[in-house]
Amino acid sequence: MLYHLLTPLADLFGPFNLFRYLTFRSIGAFLTALVLSFLIGGMLIRWLRSKQAQGQPIRDDGPESHVLTKKGTPTMGGLLILIGVLVGTLLWADLTNRYIWIVLGVTLAFGGLGFWDDYLKVTKLNPKGVSGNLKLLVSLLAAILAAWWIAVLSPGQLRHMLALPFIKDALLPLGIVGFLGFSALVIVGASNAVNITDGLDGLAIGPVIMAAAVFGFIAYVVGNTIYSGYLYLHHVPRTGELSVLLAALIGAGLGFLWFNAPPAMVFMGDTGSLSLGGALGTVAVITKHEIVLAIVGGLFVLETVSVIVQVLSYRWTGKRIFRMAPLHHHFEKKGWAEPTIVVRFWIIAAILALIGLSTLKLR
Repeated sequence: MLYHLLTPLADLFGPFNLFRYLTFRSIGAFLTALVLSFLIGGMLIRWLRSKQAQGQPIRDDGPESHVLTKKGTPTMGGLLILIGVLVGTLLWADLTNRYIWIVLGVTLAFGGLGFWDDYLKVTKLNPKGVSGNLKLLVSLLAAILAAWWIAVLSPGQLRHMLALPFIKDALLPLGIVGFLGFSALVIVGASNAVNITDGLDGLAIGPVIMAAAVFGFIAYVVGNTIYSGYLYLHHVPRTGELSVLLAALIGAGLGFLWFNAPPAMVFMGDTGSLSLGGALGTVAVITKHEIVLAIVGGLFVLETVSVIVQVLSYRWTGKRIFRMAPLHHHFEKKGWAEPTIVVRFWIIAAILALIGLSTLKLR
């Protein structure tokens, strides 16, 4: 909004020329989302607490300590992140950029699905919420629609293609059906992977912020003809504007972390985890860095794989590989303190984010 209002006035007032620059508007979106989160966070948490007398229901099969330490903590804190992202993006982004609307659409669609799930959990006092099949169906439909729109906007030479990291100019043709299916898998998979990781105070939001920072840089570079050419990346015009949205996500995420740090005053719930994962997956598809997302978000992949391995092992052998899945619960069962698990997992996420970032140069 500010971009459209103030940029035309740059000839009359020189400082308005700053609104032409992505870096300036990204900083503005970051600070807007961060400050807004601080301003409304306490009020939102009090409102959520007044509507959720029992807080988020705790899983019966979860660690015993959670019943004592987390019971009564309100959920749906993802609303704080969604508000920050939405306001920061609408204020500072170029709203004629259709990639912005695709990512916002997926973020809000997945956030709405998560809100519905959280609402059922707190009103029915049932930790299961919306049925898994229905959540999967709705999220797949939203992801396929987003993937189709991305395919329409993609440059002709990149349409329906999968870019391979580490290999210069490598493109794997998927075809329209393959592209839609693979893209939906990336978006829905990222969404659910973040959701699985969100089991301890501050555990999910830290790696999400790191991944958003990496992909904000990737979006900026891929959208710039000079930088993408220098790094032998596939140039996707106008993706640089996504760095503004991701900066808002980082600011909102840090603001949420202020209230979610151990001991958490609020949980993000599916409202936050599904929407954040969906946003990262969509940006990865737009920038043609889907495989890099699996590296940058390697912690989410690890957590998801631990659940899959645990289920398959128990079904096939009757034995469990981990004391409890996802993986963070395994270390809880081993006696690790919750802050220890969170910080160590953040360190792993930071290392993986740097490895993923290095793929831009290793061609």
